[in-house]
Amino acid sequence: MTAWIGNNLLIDTVRITLPAGEPVFNDTTGEMDYPPGDVLYEGPGAVQGSSAQAEIVSTPTQNLPWVSETTSRYRLMTPLTAPIAGKDAIVTVVGVHDTARTALLGRSWIVTDPGRAGTVEVVRITPLDQIQAEVTP
Repeated sequence: MTAWIGNNLLIDTVRITLPAGEPVFNDTTGEMDYPPGDVLYEGPGAVQGSSAQAEIVSTPTQNLPWVSETTSRYRLMTPLTAPIAGKDAIVTVVGVHDTARTALLGRSWIVTDPGRAGTVEVVRITPLDQIQAEVTP
């Protein structure tokens, strides 16, 4: 099963970086940017969105009485030999197997919890939340 998953699911290239500090305000974009950190892992992997609508949760910020953005549930799959990504690590897809599927390139996610563990494992699954970015037309 592990070989099948490696050959059929973990076919893109993902990079996991450790945060190098607190986010810094970017005057140009008006967004908070994370400083580049050390690369923990770069290799085969897959990022998948959840198909369950119940897993998309609205979260208010501390200063606003209304919801400002959603929590977008994704999951990262990596081989069991890959290091465990700790909470707040940044995941980026840096290569895709199909040139028609480039929508993931340049998007980033933050690890919400370390990789899940179980008694029977064939792939490491790590919960992610997409880092919200302004969409440009």
